[in-house]
Amino acid sequence: MVRDVRDFVITVLAIAVAGVLAGPLWSLAAPRPPYVVTREGPLLADPSTQALIAADGWFAVITGGLGLVCGAVGHAVSRRGRPVPVVLGLAAGGLLGAHLALTVGQAVNLGAASVTASAASASLVAGPLELTARGVLYVWPTLAAGVFFGLEAVAGYRESPLRRPFGGDDPYAPRSSYDISDR
Repeated sequence: MVRDVRDFVITVLAIAVAGVLAGPLWSLAAPRPPYVVTREGPLLADPSTQALIAADGWFAVITGGLGLVCGAVGHAVSRRGRPVPVVLGLAAGGLLGAHLALTVGQAVNLGAASVTASAASASLVAGPLELTARGVLYVWPTLAAGVFFGLEAVAGYRESPLRRPFGGDDPYAPRSSYDISDR
């Protein structure tokens, strides 16, 4: 029981650290939408801008890549022990990591500081980094758990007696040089 809780907590904390590191990476990669500063406040300069969607895409790519890596590493680490706390840690840690990446990425603002253009009476500035599609927060935990389950399925099949349906030897197993049946 204590070991299960320890494995869960270590998995969540490791992914949380990765989430804090993913935030600045997302902030560097994602473009900022241009805003016009008016007397009423900032307004989106180009309502058809693709920068809003691109920020969501970069977030999905960065957190998705981390989800793939976390799932593979989590599976490799848990092969000797019980995998349930690790896969639960991947799901919970993925949610926490994605939230931390969003929070840190919005806070550090490492992208373009300003847009170099100005209108006659108003100037353009780079807007804040935001997610418009909140569903991308689920990319990290979904891919991490999916990779874990996929690798577990492959490993389970390799160790399964169903691989040899008629009770014979595994035809793909390496033969020993001292095998008497070959003589």
